[in-house]
Amino acid sequence: MMSLFAEDAAYVEPFSGAPRTHEGRAQIAAVMRASMASPLPEMRIEYARIDTTGSSATVAWTCFSPALPGGKGSGVNVFTFRDGVITRLETTLDDEART
Repeated sequence: MMSLFAEDAAYVEPFSGAPRTHEGRAQIAAVMRASMASPLPEMRIEYARIDTTGSSATVAWTCFSPALPGGKGSGVNVFTFRDGVITRLETTLDDEART
């Protein structure tokens, strides 16, 4: 999966309580490995919408797990591409997008 990211890619994620930016393929791989080491129980992700424009793609999703408040959470991933690889992935939770 990491071959989909450019060497100098950035991943912005809110899952540690505040948005954090991980720069470079090695940092992105480390944070993704750590998140997969402790997955949410009975997790299921549904994709509601995928929009593409030029060099980006926006994916709206909902994650279901009994560990989440109300059993679900939702958000948006925005992918930016260059030369066929991801240069930036930014995840925003719906609660953050409304503030």
